[in-house]
Amino acid sequence: MDWKILKQEKSFSGFFNLFTYQIEHTLFNGGTSIIDREVLHRGHAAAVMPYDPATDSVLLIEQFRAGAAHTNHNPWLFEFIAGMVEEGEHSSEVVRREAREEAGIELGEVNFISSYFPSPGGSAETIDLYWATADLSDAGGVFGLQTEGEDIRSSVHSLDDAMQMLDEGLINNSVTMLLLLWFYRFRQLNNPR
Repeated sequence: MDWKILKQEKSFSGFFNLFTYQIEHTLFNGGTSIIDREVLHRGHAAAVMPYDPATDSVLLIEQFRAGAAHTNHNPWLFEFIAGMVEEGEHSSEVVRREAREEAGIELGEVNFISSYFPSPGGSAETIDLYWATADLSDAGGVFGLQTEGEDIRSSVHSLDDAMQMLDEGLINNSVTMLLLLWFYRFRQLNNPR
């Protein structure tokens, strides 16, 4: 299988960048196809699930999301801590920085899980997923950087309660869903209760 970008132009520049591509790629049954696609360039992000093994609990943040404001869903989403990776920065550094900014906590051991494409049909964004140990005994409150327009509430939930929130549809974004499901399985395989 092979592919190449024939043309690329920036269609829009703002909070995000939009590029228009003309791409040629081989087909499974032989031959080639040429397609035109708009692709959103958001950058590379990293997300972390803070976990307190002493209490079997996780920290969730809640914040307003513009992408959900035009739907019939509540635009204040429950999420795990996340942030954009700046040039020259490692994603593990990002999750540590964001944990302080978004939840006022320090992470212990940070464990890489995987990198994935949340919406590759129209976005070039990738997200590195982590889980980390943290003392959540005094965690919770309102945090965020005013310079970035952040208004973030953090709260601690038992892992079982967080899974119940997922089952009830209160957790409805891919990063948080993937981290919860992955960690729940990981915990069952490595520490059956």
